[in-house]
Amino acid sequence: MKAILIFFTFFLTTTVGFAAKDKIIVVIDPGHGGNDPGYLSSNKAYLSEKELNLIIAKKFGESIEQQLKNVTVIYTRKDDSFPTLKDRVLIANNANADYFISIHCNANDKKHVHGTESHVHTMDAGKSVCLAKEFEKEFTSFAGRYSRGVKDTEDREHSLQVLKYTNMTGVLLECGFLTNESEAEYLNTANGQEKISSALFRAFKSYIIKQHPSISFIKEEPKKVDVVASNSPENKGVGYSIQIMSSKQAVDTTIPEFKKIDLPVARNEIETTSPYKYRYTVGSYPSQDEAKRDLEKIQQKGFKDAYIVKVN
Repeated sequence: MKAILIFFTFFLTTTVGFAAKDKIIVVIDPGHGGNDPGYLSSNKAYLSEKELNLIIAKKFGESIEQQLKNVTVIYTRKDDSFPTLKDRVLIANNANADYFISIHCNANDKKHVHGTESHVHTMDAGKSVCLAKEFEKEFTSFAGRYSRGVKDTEDREHSLQVLKYTNMTGVLLECGFLTNESEAEYLNTANGQEKISSALFRAFKSYIIKQHPSISFIKEEPKKVDVVASNSPENKGVGYSIQIMSSKQAVDTTIPEFKKIDLPVARNEIETTSPYKYRYTVGSYPSQDEAKRDLEKIQQKGFKDAYIVKVN
C-alpha cells in the first residue's frame, strides 16, 4: 500500500510538473530611469537614453498585447522611475516569467562605431542565444540596421546582473549607438522608434511560435465585412451600411467632421491584428441603391474613401 501511495504521489507531481503550458509571461525591462538617465547626448534636441528605452519598450509591449494572445506582458517600469537591478531581477523571478527582455541604447568613445547588439549571459544558454539571433536577424532584415551580433560575458569582459540572476531566457538589447550621429538621429525619430520596436516584435513572435508549438498565439481575424461593388446584384435578406473611416485610437463620434454627415455615426471596436481596430459606419439600408444615394453625399462632404459594406 505504501509503495502504491509513493507511486501515486510521484505520478501527480510529474504530471503537474510537465503539464503543457497554455500561456507565457514576458518581462520587458526599459533600461535606466529616474535619476539614472543612461547616455545623455550633447544635442539638447535628442532624448536621453532612459526616455528612448521606455518609448521602444512600450511600443514593443503594446504590439504584443494588441496582436498576440496567451502572452502576459509585465514591465519593470512604465514611467520615469528607477527600479534597482535587484528589483528588476526580482520582478522577473517572482512572476515566474518565461522571458526577460531588457532594452537599451549604446554608447562608445569612438563616434564611428554603430550597429545593434543582443547580449546574453553565456553562449551556453542555448535558448537565450537563439532568441538573441532572432532579434539581430530582424534588426538587419526588417529595420535595415547593421548588426554587431550576439555578445556574452566573455565578449563584454563582465557580467550583466539582470541576465546573470534571472531564471529564464533573457536577452539585453542595444538598439543602436547614441554616440553615432546617424544612429542617434534615427533613434530620435518616430519612424526609427517604430521600426526598432516592430523588429523586436517580429523576432519575439517568430521565436515563441517555434518554441511553444502547443500554444496558439495568433489572434483570429474577425469575420470580414464584404465590400459591395456598385454594380453587383442585390442580395435579398442582407442589409447595408456605409463605412466612412477606421482608426487606431477611439475617436469621439460627435466631432465636427462627423456632424457634417447629418447622420448618426456608430463606432465599432473589432478584434483584429491590424492596428486600425475602430471602424465607423453610418446608416442601415435594405438595398444597395438606397445606400448609394447617401454614399455619394457622404463622399462629397469629405469622406472620399467611404464605401458600402454588407451586413447580415
